[in-house]
Amino acid sequence: MRRRARGPTLVAMSDTPVKQQSTAAFYGQAVASFGIAMAATAIGIFRLNADAWVRAFLAIAVLYLVTSAFTLAKVVRDRQEAGRIVSRVDQARLEKLLSEHDPFEKL
Repeated sequence: MRRRARGPTLVAMSDTPVKQQSTAAFYGQAVASFGIAMAATAIGIFRLNADAWVRAFLAIAVLYLVTSAFTLAKVVRDRQEAGRIVSRVDQARLEKLLSEHDPFEKL
């Protein structure tokens, strides 16, 4: 009995991950913007007509806000990456199942 040739092999288009990398100009702009904003805020707090404890409180509040923003950005990024990994695992399972299934095998 002759065996039928299997159907075309499924090749996933998503085998190579897409690297989302920022350009050097965008990275430089982001770093410069952050530096300018922090410097302007520090100068504003330093030159504020208030007692030293008020300026110290504002400086601590700004530093806490910055660290909280970095932490939030990291958590959001990690959650998105975890979602992508789960999605890719599910996609790989489906592709494996489809590649193993031959509808003409029992004919």
